[in-house]
Amino acid sequence: MEQAVGAKVRLKSRKRSLIARKEAIAAYLFILPVILGLFLWTIGPMIASLFISFSNWQVFDTLKWVGISNYEKIFTRDLFFYKSILVTLYYAFGCVVTTSVASVILGSLMNMDMKRISFIRTVLYMPTIVPAVASSFLWLWLFNPDFGLLNSILSFFGIPKLQWVFAESTAIPSLILMHLWTAGSGALIVLAGLKDVPKHLYEAVEIDGGGWWSKFWYVSIPFITPVIFFNLVMGFIGSLQAFTTAYIMTQGGPNNATLFFVYYLYREAFVNNHFGYASALAWILFWIIAMLTALIFKSSKGWVFYGGK
Repeated sequence: MEQAVGAKVRLKSRKRSLIARKEAIAAYLFILPVILGLFLWTIGPMIASLFISFSNWQVFDTLKWVGISNYEKIFTRDLFFYKSILVTLYYAFGCVVTTSVASVILGSLMNMDMKRISFIRTVLYMPTIVPAVASSFLWLWLFNPDFGLLNSILSFFGIPKLQWVFAESTAIPSLILMHLWTAGSGALIVLAGLKDVPKHLYEAVEIDGGGWWSKFWYVSIPFITPVIFFNLVMGFIGSLQAFTTAYIMTQGGPNNATLFFVYYLYREAFVNNHFGYASALAWILFWIIAMLTALIFKSSKGWVFYGGK
């Protein structure tokens, strides 16, 4: 009797292990396209670009190994490299700071209990779904120094007209202003964070005699710091890779005032046909983004507060 029971148990165990093995094989087959895509279209090209960065290669010519010559030229003789770094960092910090503040303000507005709040949320979010190319052409019209809407508004209030993206001193601030148009995406994430704030904390502030500012500063902000942190990281990564606005609106001008790093990389690769040099620039950008992201993560220990803590 005991032997029969033991045989049944072993049989069931073998069936379960066989089913588990089949499920594991099926799972690997389902994720195989993603794994192959990761190696073929991400990791593979990254390894290839690292190899190309140590070479002098023009697409239709023979690849020539030059060692660290590309990196040496970038850091010692390439003035456009340092110009593009300064321009990109200026743009990135300006975009991240202004957009983060705007996202918190708009997210708080979206969280208000008022009529037609769904319509307001939709209106505030809609600019983020406009394609970058279309929005660039739209803002070119708004920035037009002769008949643009922004200068018409300034003229109405008696303020002198600006050259906006067509002047070296105002080009980057103008693009930062343009980037504010997409703050609705971050605001939606802030709204999601505000929805998780416990209501009884706001009630406690009211009992203590606090107003809307006390609720916002001492309750809302600490609870949404993980959301602000997420927007900060993603904002820096995205801004440091800015390309479309420079390509369509300014071509890096005037006087290289909007020579973003990725646009400079594009120009070296697809205009000057220096793919080895452009690959070296790409890897430098990779490490710049990695180091800045690491700094933001390190700083988060002092100002980001999670629910578990």
